[in-house]
Amino acid sequence: MIVSNRISFFDGHNDFLVRLMMAETPRADVWRGPREKGHLDLARMREGGFAGGLFAIFVPSPAKGPRRDLATQMAASSQGVPLPPLMTHEAAQPVALKQAGLLHWMAREAPDDFAVCRSAGEIRGAMAEGKIAGVLHMEGAEPIGEDLDALYLFHEMGLRSLGPVWSRPTVFGHGVPMRFPADPDIGPGLTEAGKDLVRLCNELGILIDLSHMNEAGFDDVAALSDAPLVATHSNAHKLCASPRNLTDRQLARIRETGGLVGLNFATFYLREDGKFDADMGWDELLRHADYLIEHLGEEHVGLGSDFDGCVVPKPIGDVTGVQALFGALREHGYDDALLAKLARDNWLSCLERTLGA
Repeated sequence: MIVSNRISFFDGHNDFLVRLMMAETPRADVWRGPREKGHLDLARMREGGFAGGLFAIFVPSPAKGPRRDLATQMAASSQGVPLPPLMTHEAAQPVALKQAGLLHWMAREAPDDFAVCRSAGEIRGAMAEGKIAGVLHMEGAEPIGEDLDALYLFHEMGLRSLGPVWSRPTVFGHGVPMRFPADPDIGPGLTEAGKDLVRLCNELGILIDLSHMNEAGFDDVAALSDAPLVATHSNAHKLCASPRNLTDRQLARIRETGGLVGLNFATFYLREDGKFDADMGWDELLRHADYLIEHLGEEHVGLGSDFDGCVVPKPIGDVTGVQALFGALREHGYDDALLAKLARDNWLSCLERTLGA
């Protein structure tokens, strides 16, 4: 949808809830904006055409000693970042509940601007009213115990998208390491609890996010799930050999199920050298967009920015730079119909197939 030459878009992944939870300044100021820190706030979302998105619950690993940024840790060893040990749901649940509460607080704080949505119909309805549509996502299912009882509660809170793992292991399966270069074919697949989790997500209408899943886990989900396969924020492994990116075989499987991949803006999932360097132009983003469309088709690619969870290219900078990306795609040869699919229509169609109308 183009309004005054601005394309409104739906974003498949952001980590704003983590940033809001950890903010040292009053959270109302962080939410309302405009702020110079981070990638998102309400004012910049409005300016940038952000019409809706999946807002991730993520429980950070406990820090041992001084915190070092991810780039420094990856550069320190050819084995990449050591994975934290398994986190119990007793430790993770309070943090997850706080972030779920923050999403609902955002809607209460700005009821004319933001709405928590639980279905594709509610997303479309919020957008029609000029509100940003927020959908609750969980990145790493540590807050859910093996008995899965908590999943019902989070579903009642609005959880409609869930990644069984982040990079650290869970009782449900294994993620890929923070390493470059590397292949996603590493480690075992889903546990029996993980397979039960997939089945219950299908039953409840919760999208299963494959973005951090290793290859064996990906195959287990593909064998079990009756929903479209979705990676909310991943790129092409052929162009950037991060284990977080998808192989051609995985892309083909996603296409077969009518699923979707959200183009990730993180430089270390875009650049051929895997660096955390924001000093780059549009070429890498355009190459990944072209490649994903070639292997998935025009109806199965969207955006999955990873805002507030990564380093993004300088030409984007923050959410207000997404319009510049659309301009670069247009100059690259994408017409208005294709831009509308990538920006919003493909995500809404996928969510209708997964969550229901």
